[in-house]
Amino acid sequence: MKKGLLSLTLAVGSLCSAVAGTEGDAVLMTINGKPVTLSEFEYLYHKNNSQQVAPQSIEDYLQMFITYKQKVADAEAEGIDKTQAFQTEFDGYRRELAAPYLTDTSVEDSIVAAIYERMKEEVDVSHIMIPVQTPQSSPAQQRELLDSIRTAIIGGSDFAELAKQFSIDRSASVNGGHLGWVTAGRFPYMFEDAVYNTPVGSISEIVQTPFGIHIVKVSGRRPSSGQVLVEHILKLTQGMSPEEAALQKERIDSIYEVVTGADVDFADVARRESQDPGTASKGGRLPWFGIGQMVPQFEKMAFELEPGQISEPVQTAYGYHIIKKLDKKGIDDFATVEPAIRKAISQDDRANEGKRRRLSLLKKRYNAAVNAENLENIRKEIIAVGSLDSALQAKYAASDLTVASVGDDRIPLSEIMADLRVPPTTADRQADALSDAVDHALEEAVMDAERNNLAETNTEYRNLLNEYRDGMLLFEISDRNVWTKAKQDKEGLERFFEANRGKYTWEKPKFKSYVIFTTSDSLMNAARDFLANNDIPDDSLVVDLRREFGRDIKVEKVIASQGENEIIDHIAFGAPKPEPRSKWAFYFPYKNKIINAPETAADERGAVTGDYQNLLEEEWVKKLKKKYPAKINKKVLKKAK
Repeated sequence: MKKGLLSLTLAVGSLCSAVAGTEGDAVLMTINGKPVTLSEFEYLYHKNNSQQVAPQSIEDYLQMFITYKQKVADAEAEGIDKTQAFQTEFDGYRRELAAPYLTDTSVEDSIVAAIYERMKEEVDVSHIMIPVQTPQSSPAQQRELLDSIRTAIIGGSDFAELAKQFSIDRSASVNGGHLGWVTAGRFPYMFEDAVYNTPVGSISEIVQTPFGIHIVKVSGRRPSSGQVLVEHILKLTQGMSPEEAALQKERIDSIYEVVTGADVDFADVARRESQDPGTASKGGRLPWFGIGQMVPQFEKMAFELEPGQISEPVQTAYGYHIIKKLDKKGIDDFATVEPAIRKAISQDDRANEGKRRRLSLLKKRYNAAVNAENLENIRKEIIAVGSLDSALQAKYAASDLTVASVGDDRIPLSEIMADLRVPPTTADRQADALSDAVDHALEEAVMDAERNNLAETNTEYRNLLNEYRDGMLLFEISDRNVWTKAKQDKEGLERFFEANRGKYTWEKPKFKSYVIFTTSDSLMNAARDFLANNDIPDDSLVVDLRREFGRDIKVEKVIASQGENEIIDHIAFGAPKPEPRSKWAFYFPYKNKIINAPETAADERGAVTGDYQNLLEEEWVKKLKKKYPAKINKKVLKKAK
């Protein structure tokens, strides 16, 4: 939105002024007229020390910090913080960093705690599920159908028979909708809420999940059965003929006689005999599991056995199993399961509950509201016309009618229309889409107001945000003055090399050459003749060869001593030719020689460039000290800790 760009500009500006410090946050120094607070210095000092092997004293760190702030001042003087690219990237960081402060974390904590409490109890559940809508029935009609089924069950109709008749859960035709004993964390949270909030013997209200709309019947509750650890041996029968399945039954019976014998290693037999591809190599061992995680027949036997017992063959839809129970335990402690619970919450709508709670409070704080009267008049107009047609869109795009406000700031209808995508549906849904866009715009305006407020009132957030902002500026200004400059300033790099040539020496000679690679010996010979008959400048060598011979030729510039490169060892030092490992099997040197020390900066590019960057850094820092002298409040500095 247009307002979004304005808010961003104001946000960056307000941050710059916010760093002047809030009440009680003393100004430690001023650089280029901009105050730096004691809290910011202490924040970065402690963060830097936490990353050092040997911590620095405040006095040692002070000069490093001043240089850091002088570089930021130089970036601001260059106008880097005013560019659209910087502001867009910074706003992304600002939103990300503010997110934890815009959420009521106690809400998620309470959800996590409630889920863990649910895990301590199992519920005997049946359900009926029908589609949210069908080609013949709208969502409202489907809800009416399910409500009538619910009413019939409450009136005495048989739940199982109605489940077989109406439920789209495939298992309902066999089990009458009975899911058995379930526990928390196994179903969508809307379904789980219905399960745990419905009293024993009752039918839930209609609940919608991503799979359909449901009613839930609760038949019983009991404490958690905990978890079991088992090994098993499987003989598959799925998809087999009756004769083949009977043969598998004979095999599993024979195996049962073996594993129940004296001194037999069950896991060893499982490795040899089990047809479960996921566990056979592990001796048939499954991970710890609880109620609702295995097929019913397998689960029932696993929980009935005592540790050390081996079951007789158990038939499931997959085949015949022999189960050995190794151990049992209760549910894991809270600290163990908490990360998994939080991950599950993060993947569904519950992740937004804390944000919704916080948003509700912020709307009151900032006196934010939708103009319901104006929105209702807009809705009536859309419905009267029959759609949000092009004429209405043009009218609304130019309208300054207020549709929402945050304090004294208003959101006009034109701002909503600037980003609205009108759905090609009914007038009602088009009006809904516009209303939703207004709600979203209001929420964003409220959140943006709070982000700006955080930068002024929350020291922790302000210092963190400042760190990101200054870090972005520091990177860009350092790249301009040192890193990229050193790489691009070829003349300066050569002058530096010549002035310091004696510093760059080698322990042994190196072979310096262009190596021309080709895909065939005929092409190699042609390339060698071409270079012998043409005076090709070094800087156009690649272009000219590619123009002449196409993509079956490549050029590499190489400087290597003996033992560093097997191809160079062959070309220059008499080693055997290495076996080709790619299509570039043919090659020859061009403009080659052996040198005892680097001739140009390019011959020792990494070291020379690094040293030249250090020189540029030193010269730049000297200029910064003169250009942006730091005015330090020594009384405040004494308070630093």
